[in-house]
Amino acid sequence: MKSSFRSMALLLSLALGACASAPPMPPASDLFHDELFAAPAAPVEPAAALAVSPAMRSYLAGKLANRTHSGERRRLLIDALYRGDLKLEYDADMTRTASQAFDARSGNCLALVLMTAAFAKELGLRVHYQAVIGHELWDRSNDLYIGIGHVNLVLEERAEPVGYFWTTSGSMVIDFLPPQDARLLRTREIDESTVIAMYLNNRAVESLTRGRVNDAYWYAREAVGTDRDLVGAYVTLGVVYRMQRRPDLSEAVLRRVADREPDNLYAMSNRVLALRDLGRGAEANALMTRLAQLDPHPAFSYFHEGMVAYRQGRYDAARRLFTKEVDRAPYHHEFEYWLAATYMQLGDTERATIHLTRAMEVSTTRKDHDLYAGKLDRLKALRSQ
Repeated sequence: MKSSFRSMALLLSLALGACASAPPMPPASDLFHDELFAAPAAPVEPAAALAVSPAMRSYLAGKLANRTHSGERRRLLIDALYRGDLKLEYDADMTRTASQAFDARSGNCLALVLMTAAFAKELGLRVHYQAVIGHELWDRSNDLYIGIGHVNLVLEERAEPVGYFWTTSGSMVIDFLPPQDARLLRTREIDESTVIAMYLNNRAVESLTRGRVNDAYWYAREAVGTDRDLVGAYVTLGVVYRMQRRPDLSEAVLRRVADREPDNLYAMSNRVLALRDLGRGAEANALMTRLAQLDPHPAFSYFHEGMVAYRQGRYDAARRLFTKEVDRAPYHHEFEYWLAATYMQLGDTERATIHLTRAMEVSTTRKDHDLYAGKLDRLKALRSQ
């Protein structure tokens, strides 16, 4: 089952940073082939990621800007984010710019980080960005499998004069995970250029999931140009070329990643597909063997085996497999939903209700949340009968 999963998977990375210890990437201009793609539907503007809109400035003027002490401004900004009238909602449907997240009052973790950073910088606070280590989640869109990283930020007050000295009262981490989870995270600091490149790469991945390959190319190209060491953007570019039916260009991009990070699973998985497209079966098989050694139970493998068991009516086996996937990825709504469906087939409506409720709670878009809420209402009605 593992090999068939690998053969169909296009692995992409969303909001993931570069490896801190790897050597720098060489210039990337030789990897771009603009002539193969039409112009993007809208201009690709890296500066838009952190741009402060007039509506955002008006909000600051009314709520925060009359405070003179930076510590007071920071506290009021945090209150607005967590408890005030911004009423932010997590929504992973797309990665919004700072101003788009403000207008919608929602966004994924990167969009909310961008909005917070834009506000903080406007208030004169110092901002540091952090990539979270070992907190990768997974999602999929058709045959695109997406590893989702996590970022947060640290707000520092400006140094305030006290006599002949300048003092500050420390820094504060802003994270859109639950506070009890955020305290346990391992992080490393990243540059603002990396954060902007992550935004661009996210938009490239999201364009791919919507079938907009031209837009995806220009976003991925700009991401590589913004941060030459963001390897996730190279992987996205490689997938774009393969979807454009240019596996030769895809393999060249992914080989560039392999030269820097030989065991990068994203690059290896996609390079297997490109090599097979090129008829280089022996190389693809050797790489596949190495991939299986590094990652014998890849993301979604238990899930796919569980789906086979479910469709064959082997519900006890499906329950065991879905439970394994839930145990290692407890925040993925699709795993919880199918575990609930399996319990329904086994006649255990109580456990089905528990897992369907969990699917609704961990869903990352309003559409999925409403879908599961409707199913949960029907299930509760069934139980009441």
